[in-house]
Formats: sequence, C-alpha cells, structure tokens
Amino acid sequence: MSYSSARFETHITVNNSEMTAVDLLAAESGLSKQTIKKIMLKGAVWLTIGKKTQRIRRAKRSLKPGQVLHLYYDKTVLEQTPVEPELVADFGHYSIWNKPYGMLSQGSKWGDHCTVTRWAEQHLKPERSAFVVHRLDRAANGLIIVAHEKQAAARLSALFQSRAIDKRYRIWVEGEFPAESAESPVRVEQSLDGRHAVSYFTRIDYDTDRQRSLLDVRIETGRKHQIRRHSAGLGFPVVGDRMYGATQLTENLQLTAYCLTFDCPFSGEKRRFDILHD
Repeated sequence: MSYSSARFETHITVNNSEMTAVDLLAAESGLSKQTIKKIMLKGAVWLTIGKKTQRIRRAKRSLKPGQVLHLYYDKTVLEQTPVEPELVADFGHYSIWNKPYGMLSQGSKWGDHCTVTRWAEQHLKPERSAFVVHRLDRAANGLIIVAHEKQAAARLSALFQSRAIDKRYRIWVEGEFPAESAESPVRVEQSLDGRHAVSYFTRIDYDTDRQRSLLDVRIETGRKHQIRRHSAGLGFPVVGDRMYGATQLTENLQLTAYCLTFDCPFSGEKRRFDILHD
C-alpha cells in the first residue's frame, strides 16, 4: 500500500514475528526504511502490547504476533526543527529548563522531537528518561520542570496539585492596566472549561509610547491558557496573543514564566529560580 498524503495513520496487527518494526512499516506504508527510521526517532511510531501502548524508537525492535503497530505520519510536524532550550539546573531526579518560544512542553501521537522533554532525553548527561510535570504554552517562554523518574514526576506533580509551587509570570498586555484599584492585585476567579480557576494581576509598568502595560501574574490553578483567557476577559489581552487578542500582530506572545519557588521533594531544600533577576 502506498500513501501520498501529507498526513495519515496506519495500524498493523503483527502476524509475522520474523519482521522488524521498520520492515513491516515500510512494506505497509510505501515509505523507505530510512524514512521510517527517522519517523521512529521523532516519536511517531507506537506499539500496543495487550492494554498498553507506548512509543518505540528502535528500528530493529522485535515484534510478536497479536501486537499492534501504529504509524502516525504528519509531514508538517515531522519536518519541524526543535528550538534549543537552556538548561538552568540539573538535580538528577529532575531538571529545570528555560523553554523558548515555539518549543512544546509535551508531544502528541504525531511526534515528540520538538518537546523540551525529548530534548532533555537526548542532551542531558548522563542520559535519562524525561516525564512531563506541568505545561507551558508553545507560544510562551520561561521556566519548566522536567522529571527524570516516575517517582520524581509523581512527587513534583503532587506539589503542583497541592499548590506548593509558587509560579510567577510577566506579561505585556494591550492598553493601560489600572495602576491602583480597590482590589490590588486584581483577582480573577473565573471558571475555564467548567473548572475552577484563579489568577492575580499586578501592574509593574506602563509604556505610553506603545500603549501597553507590564503585569506580574500569580496563579492558584493551572488551566489551559488560563493567564491569556483571564487577561483577555479583563479587557487587556496579552500582546502577541493570536487566539484571544489581536490577530494582526506579528510579535511573539509576551508571556514569560520567570520564577519558580518550591521545596525539593527529595532534599527538602528551598529551590528558587528567577530568570529575570538572578
């Protein structure tokens, strides 16, 4: 079978244990073995064993009858080049990164090569697995924690869930945000997608020439696009926000996760990272 589409998926039930994953996928898709190998390394090939489905990257991975091989091909995704993040600190169990604009926090079935987790797996020494702990929008930049053990991921996730991690953000918004108000900082309690969400906004500066305000933001919850949606709901969309603000802007999203403070779940030491003031 030959595919010419720029985006397709195929699912193959293994019948012959003598064929490797790359051989079977090449035969089924019509893609070259070299192309299949690259696709596997970019995280777009999965294998179902019983009730468990996971990515596989080894071209010579042995297969057994009854297993199901999945190929998710998206030419646009696979041709993307990852942007290089900055390693801020490595504590073995987990690491702290400064994620740039355009880099993903986590991948999808179509690939993970442009994620900060995959970058960490490929570039940290010694090499380690990487697990998502929390997300930061692709369009945003700033600090993100990557776990390197399932235990570390669980402990760090528990800190986020119990709100024991203080996260601070800086955003530039359109318009003149009130310098003072009866409620300072301005508290926004507005459910998002049916889930409770709370954000706090404090004005830091106002640029009269560009008519935009610099705000410091703290959030109690971490809902999808929470800061962007709450800010836009106040009438002050984040500069560069094509989804909730002005669509004609060509600037990057002006949202930076600049500070993280928490107690290390392994040593108990206070950890504080501030990319704007350190």
